[in-house]
Amino acid sequence: MRLLAVILLVLIALLQHPLWLGKGGWLRVWDVDRQLQQQKESNGKLEMRNAGLDAEVRDLKQGYDAIEERARFELGMVKQDEVFVQIPDKPASEKTVAPAAEKPTIATAPARPAKR
Repeated sequence: MRLLAVILLVLIALLQHPLWLGKGGWLRVWDVDRQLQQQKESNGKLEMRNAGLDAEVRDLKQGYDAIEERARFELGMVKQDEVFVQIPDKPASEKTVAPAAEKPTIATAPARPAKR
């Protein structure tokens, strides 16, 4: 009777082996599920970035406000009859090397008519 119980126990263990450790076993399923969750998080972040880029493209195609803003801040352009005023963050004597990330404050004001 003991021999039969041992044989049945060994058979059950052999049948359970592919379920837990085989190619399509539970351990593989758990690993793939973890990878799927990571990919979903990554896709969510990329979808948010794409939505922002899509909104920016639509804004650039439809209105002149976004184009004007980019021209002012990225290219330093000003409208006609405006005076460009640049205010540095710190005096030049205190700054040794300006980091690339820091940008000076830019302000524009309408030009005053010349007094004659």
